[in-house]
Formats: sequence, structure tokens, C-alpha cells
Amino acid sequence: MAIIVDESTRAIVQGITGSQGRFHTERMLKYGTKIVAGVTPGKGGEKLFGVPIFNTVNEAVRETGANASVIFVPASFATDAIMEAVNAGIKVVVCITEGIPVHDELKAYLRVKEAGAILVGPNCPGVISPDKCHLGIMPTHVFREGNVGVVSRSGTLTYQISYNLTSLGIGQSTVVGIGGDRIVGLTFAEVLEMFEKDKQTEAIVLIGEIGGRDEERTAEFIKENISKPVVGYIAGITAPPGKRMGHAGAIIEGGVGTAESKIRALKAVGVEVGKTPKEVAELVAKKLK
Repeated sequence: MAIIVDESTRAIVQGITGSQGRFHTERMLKYGTKIVAGVTPGKGGEKLFGVPIFNTVNEAVRETGANASVIFVPASFATDAIMEAVNAGIKVVVCITEGIPVHDELKAYLRVKEAGAILVGPNCPGVISPDKCHLGIMPTHVFREGNVGVVSRSGTLTYQISYNLTSLGIGQSTVVGIGGDRIVGLTFAEVLEMFEKDKQTEAIVLIGEIGGRDEERTAEFIKENISKPVVGYIAGITAPPGKRMGHAGAIIEGGVGTAESKIRALKAVGVEVGKTPKEVAELVAKKLK
């Protein structure tokens, strides 16, 4: 079945005529994703790669029946782009844009929740259900269709661990990069709940990193709500104390959010945590035997 995106996904690209929008639209189309429209104000009536361009999301949805959007617009316009998509009735919004101010992310987050929609990101690599649909910037060749769900705060580690799984002959149902900012549209727990309900998914990989408390909260959620095997990986175990590392969300405050605390929390509820990406894949292989 997969989660969030599948064969029925009909997507628009907001910012399709920009350099990133253009580049990744071509990649997504080649993968087989149904990109039914692009949106760039002032470019309505044009086409790119055979995809019709509209001035507004509302027009695009009305003319094409789109139900998802992937956003490649500058940070100063990204919140408005998310709002426009949700207000037009889009139910899955994938925001690749990084550098959005926190207060703008909060506004977008609240509007998306109010509308009952799903926001993947911001500052994320997107989502892929292998051989069905890809919305984002992931290197699609490292994935194959299968029965392991992957959810991650880190783009690079998402690709590496998925590649390790694929190398062992283990495919993925859906891979979700939730993003590394302080405010993102989906929590680990929300994605795990989707995987728990998904018939295709038989095991789950959770890729976390230092900063925040989402992994610790997720451990509590797993204990009460998840019956499928979960394997974890936490990035940042060697991070120097006091140093800012990577994502905006990778901030340790008051001793909370360290790699050690996250690993302890996950192990306490029965989640095996790999020391390397390769070990994560090997642990998954044992779970599936």
C-alpha cells in the first residue's frame, strides 16, 4: 500500500520554472511520478517538459485534479506557498525549502493541521514510495520496493541506510524525510503510526539525530502503540560538546537531546539501535527472518 504517496498521487510543482524546480521536476517525471501541473505566477499558459503551468495553485487543482504539491520556492515565499496549496485543497504538501524563519514555519504548521492535511518538511529531501511515486530530491536509484518503512531527520543518512537495505535485498515501502528544522510538519510518532497501519510495511527504521526530544517522545509512543519491529540509528554520537551540528533542530539544551539519551530511550522500549548505517540494515535483516 505505502503511505503518504502512491500510484494515485497527482502532484503539482510550485516553483517549477526555477532552477531547482526545473531540475527535480524532470527527475520526478523520469521516475514515473504523475506531475500534472506546475505553478509559477506570471507563467500561466506555458509548458515545461509537457507539464502545463498555471499562475495559481487553485487554477492548477481545478484543471488537473491534483492532490499533492512539492514546493521549490525561496524561503521568503515558502510559507505563502504552503498556505496556498492547503487553501486550494491539496492534502499532501512536500516543502523542500530550507531557511524558513521559525515563526513562519509555525504559522504553516498550524494551518496545515487545521486543514487536516499532511506537511512533509520544510527543509527535507521529500518522500518516496519506490516504484510508485517520488516527491522531492532523493537519489531514486538507491531505493527498491519492499516492506520496510523508513523515517528520518537526515537526508544523507536516509539515502545511505536505504542503500544498505537495498544492497541486502531489502526493499522499502515508503521513505519519509521529515526534515531537520525545529518545527516540521510530521513527527516521528505520526509517521510510525502510519507505518503501523500500512499492510505493506513489516518493519520500520527510525533515523534520528542529536537535538530536541522527538526521539525520546517517540520511544514512549513505540512502547504503547507500535507492534512492528523498529530499528534505530542516532546521528551525532561523536558530536563535540557545545558545538552546533547541522540542522536547526540539532540543538542540545540542558543536557536533553544528546545521542546517548536518545539511544537509551529507544533501547529501553526494545528498539535495537545500530552503531553504523550498515549495522542498521543487518539488524533489519534479522528482524525480517
